[in-house]
Amino acid sequence: MLYIVSTPIGNLDDITLRALKILENVDFVACEDTRKTWILLAHFNLKKKLISYHSHSWEMKGEKIIELLKSWNSIALVSDAGTPWISDPGYPLIQKAIEENIEIIPIPWASAFLTCLQASWMQANHFTYLGFLPIKKGRKTLLEKLKQKEHPVIIYESVHRIEKTLSELKEIFWENHQAVVGRELTKKFEEIKRGNFWEMYKYFQNKEKQKWEFVIIF
Repeated sequence: MLYIVSTPIGNLDDITLRALKILENVDFVACEDTRKTWILLAHFNLKKKLISYHSHSWEMKGEKIIELLKSWNSIALVSDAGTPWISDPGYPLIQKAIEENIEIIPIPWASAFLTCLQASWMQANHFTYLGFLPIKKGRKTLLEKLKQKEHPVIIYESVHRIEKTLSELKEIFWENHQAVVGRELTKKFEEIKRGNFWEMYKYFQNKEKQKWEFVIIF
């Protein structure tokens, strides 16, 4: 049985009771970064066998995990933070498990973009979630298409490209276009900034503000 377990995006107290129960009882935990998952498990005094599984290890580790599942082992798939498969490397493993008729049980909750959306003034009955934008190929074309958007768009951005992306957005849209940018969500220095693209660009030019991953809603 494969459990798709959502883990906290920052504050470890956000974990659900059901997620803790699953993590306590499975045979293995498949995770992106064993060091980060170890911190989570240690916080709740859980000792589990960890399997490193990330976007570059499907061929090497994916088949091993499938074989363990077919041998009646229970495995929890977790990402570094949030929900596996949401801009995380869970897709090939889950797809293969479905092909092998392995039972899959989702354990829902955390997601950075939903957390940020909750604290925005944007309407949430319709929105487009794009995850991380293409770094090069197709990036400009996609951004140009978004000029025709009819409801809020949500993207993720890394610390390395936040200034560039905000600069592109203020050029492609008008500078007064309203947006919300969230960073370090649920952590000690959580920040949710609201304003127009020009204000966002100037604010996040400050290198001290360029930390962790960002959620941008516009």
